Amino acid sequence: MTEAKVETRRISIDPITRLEGHGRIEIFLNPEGDVENAYFQVPELRGFEKFCEGRPAETLPVITARICGVCPEAHHMASTKTLDAVFKVDPPSAAKKLRELLYSAFFVADHATHFYALGGPDFVVGPDAPAAERNIVGVIAKVGMEIGGQVLQALAATHEVVAMLGGKYIHPTCGLPGGISKGLTEEERAKVEEIAKAAIEFGKLTIKIVDDVVLANKAYVDLILSDAFAHQTYYMGLVDENNHVNFYEGQLRVVDQQAKEVAKFPVSEYLDHIGEHVEPWSYLKFPFLKKVGWNGLTDGPNSGIYRVAPLARLNAADGMATPLAQAEYERFYSTLGGKPVHATLATHWARVVELVYAAERLLELSQDPEITSTDIRTIPTATPGEGVGVVEAPRGVLIHHYWADENAVVKKVNLIVGTGHNNGAIAMSIKKAAQGLIKKGTTVTDGLLNTIEMAFRAYDPCLACATHSLPGQMPLIVDIYDSQRNLVQRLRRD
Repeated sequence: MTEAKVETRRISIDPITRLEGHGRIEIFLNPEGDVENAYFQVPELRGFEKFCEGRPAETLPVITARICGVCPEAHHMASTKTLDAVFKVDPPSAAKKLRELLYSAFFVADHATHFYALGGPDFVVGPDAPAAERNIVGVIAKVGMEIGGQVLQALAATHEVVAMLGGKYIHPTCGLPGGISKGLTEEERAKVEEIAKAAIEFGKLTIKIVDDVVLANKAYVDLILSDAFAHQTYYMGLVDENNHVNFYEGQLRVVDQQAKEVAKFPVSEYLDHIGEHVEPWSYLKFPFLKKVGWNGLTDGPNSGIYRVAPLARLNAADGMATPLAQAEYERFYSTLGGKPVHATLATHWARVVELVYAAERLLELSQDPEITSTDIRTIPTATPGEGVGVVEAPRGVLIHHYWADENAVVKKVNLIVGTGHNNGAIAMSIKKAAQGLIKKGTTVTDGLLNTIEMAFRAYDPCLACATHSLPGQMPLIVDIYDSQRNLVQRLRRD
């Protein structure tokens, strides 16, 4: 449960809730009682980039999957694709389709988890509801046990697909340079097809909940479209050859505040386009567009801050590649006033559009004649070297970059995850929400603070994934006790 410590000039929300990882929000008031500044602080450090150095490259898909228990499939797949580049090998067509099939099932499950358990409670139960009710239990109580059962069934079924190919649905182990370790039997294919059809119906159900609970509530729509939850940024997403959203492969496309394309490039060129700024008050870097430049935590065309994740993917694309998702994509923009949509809270609806797409794509792949092929691996023969890989994680563009020697021993690793890309935008969103909601004389309630938290929750941040770089020295306090548990010495570095 979030605890808020309110001082005369400072409001602390520590810890923030319903996200993966640890963070806090510090809000500072001016003498008049208005918000002067607000900080989204990430105090935890995860050193996976360093953990990977000196290890055999082929072990990284298993190691990096341990970064997060919520989205291990994303890291596993990005790492596997990076190994394709490191070992200079192109997987067979069937292997790519099997990877994408697993990934599509994962996307359905992950988006459903966020909508119903993390972000959804703010709308389904209400932002001002008691904290004990703003969770999946409260959602089920609101929508009914029957729908709650369908949610759990959809999660279990899509997890089964991931486990079928990945070995297990948490921390899969199937990815290999040049392919995948296991194919699908005809019996398994038929099972996946059945699960995919059910997932599409589940997507339709979730759309109906968006309609009945969110869009039918004028107060919610007003909140979504309010200026307190809007930012004019650039947007980045992975697109296919038709500029349609794609989670597994394609090129990275960047559009501006009017949805005009300003860049489109293969991930191997990401260092030409993305820089990373560091602030001393966070262990999370601030990526920005190099051609625009870093101009602080501001939005607009002169700021290099950009966004990724569902809303950004829809804004960066020209459409969806499947019919039901395309229809919902069009309704999304016609309802919210045209493209692009800058309303941060609209990310929740964009997430449901993607859930439908993932379910439809899962069905397409399960019905592909090649999906049961046994030609699922090309054995690498080239001398290993440097490689870059990318997928769209549910939380946005996920880039893995490895430097390996001729023996495939990793010398250096760079990871830029979705939450990292979004860090600047998250910081701005929290500050603007706080400034819009807290004024002189405002009574600071738990519901008000939760509404401020909604500004980051829309991004579905994963802070465990995002904090890999150390700007200075990590604060550290070591207490040494004797056998009687008496404090002997305290060592400090803070």
